[in-house]
Amino acid sequence: MNVKYNVGTKTNFNVNMDVEHKVIDNFLNENNLKKLEDMVMSVYMPWYFNDHVNIEGDDYFQFVYGFINQGGELNCNEFMMSLLEPFRLKLKVDYFHRVKANLSPKTEKMVEHGMHTDRSGEWTNYGMKKTGIFYLNTCNGYTKLENGKKIKSKRNRYVEFNCTTKHTGSSCTDEKRRVVINFNY
Repeated sequence: MNVKYNVGTKTNFNVNMDVEHKVIDNFLNENNLKKLEDMVMSVYMPWYFNDHVNIEGDDYFQFVYGFINQGGELNCNEFMMSLLEPFRLKLKVDYFHRVKANLSPKTEKMVEHGMHTDRSGEWTNYGMKKTGIFYLNTCNGYTKLENGKKIKSKRNRYVEFNCTTKHTGSSCTDEKRRVVINFNY
């Protein structure tokens, strides 16, 4: 089902919904998107090398930045937290359990990193219910859900699904990097 909204702010956005997930294009207004891009997509973003993507020893790597560590522990300064405020307000969330930016470098062939959920082990005690992924750039990478549905990486797109839904991210082959921000709440 497709639903089109115009909320009186000169911002049109589409919401594509089915039972398992929803996709929202044009999630942030241009001002908030530019502030986020000016930091996260810049050479000044403090990316950290992570020698795995899903589990240690999975033969993949990515660069990450943890805004909020699992369990809600803040891991960044006030300016970086201010970049998340538009998400908190739009999602009507009081508390994020984890927020992490992921940068996957371009690969020669498309690579899927393996199905997983964002709710396991000690996370089950935090009351987490949703996983959200915000796409900072358009590329041929994607998120694939356990039902086979692929959500294409598109700038300013947000996808939300139940935190128990298995999913995988991919690399990209047409841009230098695929950048997403993963939200758990």
